[in-house]
Amino acid sequence: MLTFVEIFRDVCLPIILLVGVGWGMDRKFDLQLDTLVKLNIYLFVPSFIFVRVSSSQLPQAMGGKVVIFTLCILAVMFLMSSLVSALRRETAQQRMGLQLSTMFYNSGNWGIPLMALAFPETGPVIQVFVLMTMNISTFSIGIFLASAQGDQVVQKNRWKRFLPMLRQPSIYAIVIALLMRSMGNPLEEVTFIWKPLTYLASSLVAFALITLGVQLSKTRPPRIESRLAWALGIRLLGGPAAAFLLAKLFGFDAVISAVLIVGAASPVAVNTALLAHEFKADSRFAAAAVFYSTLLAGLVVTVLIYFLR
Repeated sequence: MLTFVEIFRDVCLPIILLVGVGWGMDRKFDLQLDTLVKLNIYLFVPSFIFVRVSSSQLPQAMGGKVVIFTLCILAVMFLMSSLVSALRRETAQQRMGLQLSTMFYNSGNWGIPLMALAFPETGPVIQVFVLMTMNISTFSIGIFLASAQGDQVVQKNRWKRFLPMLRQPSIYAIVIALLMRSMGNPLEEVTFIWKPLTYLASSLVAFALITLGVQLSKTRPPRIESRLAWALGIRLLGGPAAAFLLAKLFGFDAVISAVLIVGAASPVAVNTALLAHEFKADSRFAAAAVFYSTLLAGLVVTVLIYFLR
């Protein structure tokens, strides 16, 4: 059985080092974050999804169960944050900020590299379905929550805010991948197409973590106060606790359960800060939740992997 130190060294330390490379590069050269994010969203992530899903042996029914599981996690996080907000007698805007900062987690440029290192055989394939669900939910449920307290102009044009969901290439990547898989994945025989896709898929882990480092470098968070501490606790501790119970309920085997539980301890999704900014919510609070949860997630994940393995 691996020791705590060995798990941190082999799983979390590589992630931290690559995030540090991104942080240092941005400090030195002031990199363009928008460009890096676009490369992740429109090139590396869709390629990774397509290659992993189209060549995977995971039954499609299992993929559907993972999608439903992820939606249940979102629902539990919504209820937990709503309860905490009610007990703290927060305003509607504060409640929405807490909900956004706990429901949606970084299943992309944190979750996929983590799974590739911790569970190289099963983790990345399972995480693809989590990522797809999280992307769609962020640009549907997340937008609905973020715009609920907006002004009349925002309320009137809220439906237009759902358009980014249709521009998420990961959705189309997984649909096409499932189609190719049902046909025996004929693209694997087309070398000039399949080789570039595999090169891009293999590059995702490093590129995503460097991008995350750049994002953290550009964040100027406030000090941790009680409200932020609640957000961090719900996201990093409440998430895996809920996942543990739901995994038992869904009847997943030990390996898939471990993947989903560890994944549910991922830090706050960067997109929540973007939504908070777009809809004039507390974007500073959202950015702080992203920053501190990313710093703390490595320790939480190490402990979880130690016990789950």
